[in-house]
Amino acid sequence: MKNTSRRKFMKGALYGAAGTSTFCSLPANAKVKGANEDIRVAVIGCGGRGGGHVNASLGHKNVRVAGVCDADYKRNESNANRVASKQGSKPKIYEDYRELCSDKDIDAVMIATPNHLHSLISILAAQNGKHVYVEKPVSHNIWEGRKLVEAAEKYAKKGVIIQHGMQRRSDTGWREVMEWIKDKPLGEMIVSRGFCYKPRKSIGKVSAPKQPPAEVNYDLWSGPREILPIRRERFHYDWHWQSPYGNGDIGNQGPHQMDVARWALGQEKCAPNVLSIGGRFGYDDDGDTANTQIAFFDYKPVPLMFEVRGLPEKGLDWGKGMSNYKGARVGNVIEFEGGYVSESKAYDDKGKSFKKFGITNGRGHFENWIASIKEGIKNGAVEHELSAHTGHISAALGHMANVSHFIGEESSPEDCKDAINGDKLKLEVFNRFASHLENNGIDLSKAKATLGPLLSFDPDKEEFTGDLSNDANELVKGDYREGFQIPDVV
Repeated sequence: MKNTSRRKFMKGALYGAAGTSTFCSLPANAKVKGANEDIRVAVIGCGGRGGGHVNASLGHKNVRVAGVCDADYKRNESNANRVASKQGSKPKIYEDYRELCSDKDIDAVMIATPNHLHSLISILAAQNGKHVYVEKPVSHNIWEGRKLVEAAEKYAKKGVIIQHGMQRRSDTGWREVMEWIKDKPLGEMIVSRGFCYKPRKSIGKVSAPKQPPAEVNYDLWSGPREILPIRRERFHYDWHWQSPYGNGDIGNQGPHQMDVARWALGQEKCAPNVLSIGGRFGYDDDGDTANTQIAFFDYKPVPLMFEVRGLPEKGLDWGKGMSNYKGARVGNVIEFEGGYVSESKAYDDKGKSFKKFGITNGRGHFENWIASIKEGIKNGAVEHELSAHTGHISAALGHMANVSHFIGEESSPEDCKDAINGDKLKLEVFNRFASHLENNGIDLSKAKATLGPLLSFDPDKEEFTGDLSNDANELVKGDYREGFQIPDVV
């Protein structure tokens, strides 16, 4: 797809009409519950992940599930009944998150909706004095992620806590890794890598637009997006692979591993540039995000590189399992002159493991949020590693890669290599990318990859600069349908 048609798709199908925000303002002081009071939590988005949040809340002695909210009334009813059977009291059911956010009987919200609603609901809830736990990615685009950070900083002064869903930041094992590598036991760091090698089969291809499920209020589900024709067989979940609502796996699973990779580098801002190479290979379906993608971020002095593979190891045979890189499938590898760390273990330069870290992948993250609410914010801000800022930057890296991808053009393998410009680390990643596709019977000289341009980025202003910056900056911010705008931070 050429630049012009791709941009038209992204600005037309991806976003709705622009508008202005009209939301209620934050009360003078957000309520922070006392030591002997339950925190009244509502879960917004009650699918698989949201159902998990309901379970976590039910399992905590200081929490009462006071509300459930979903545009799907069946999900609302099933979760409300489950809460009633375990808690002894039925939570209030909300269809519209805006009604919930204005309800003074709710202290805190947990948000597990589709991505396009994450920042919008988080900011509105915070404006109304609610503490917020928002799943990854905390945003659907770079601009609204920055607005979430501004809201977190503003409303922290009135006692509101906004925490992201990057569970590894609460993991004592990962903290141990980060402390251990500070002393350079394996020498200088060479590269920080993140991986999402996760099976993603075709979502199918419908012959005509589908009707929304009878139990779903499609207007509310669409939120800020235009009410678009439904082109997917499975209404729930498969929105992840359609860019009006999801961000592909680099923006779905990716923020978790992007966050660890960036944490290892000690980088607190977005990268100064990005280049993406990828595509949707192996099947023709209704998804439009990449299922196989590599992205390069030239942090100085050490780069960050990310890889997405949704296809199996070979032969398009899902029974063959997924590839791995130095033992990591969905995880991180941090490479040094004298060895590497792959997930929970350190290896020497011969590939022999000699140290293990007690990684639990985020056990205690929910408890940290609850403890923060009960204790109140100290010095005007939640702990930095758990703050909205951390969630925003790690999500924004995925957004940057997708911007490069969506304004790119289908290109030959030779053109892709030329864009890498002789960088040995990047060339090694590209060659493995090409070999992986070849192992699945995909010839890149025919089924060409989309080569995104190398885009320069201003980490302070959080906007693209230089060549193609006008095209790229069109995708930094979305348009928002009347009644579903990102609230002003007031």
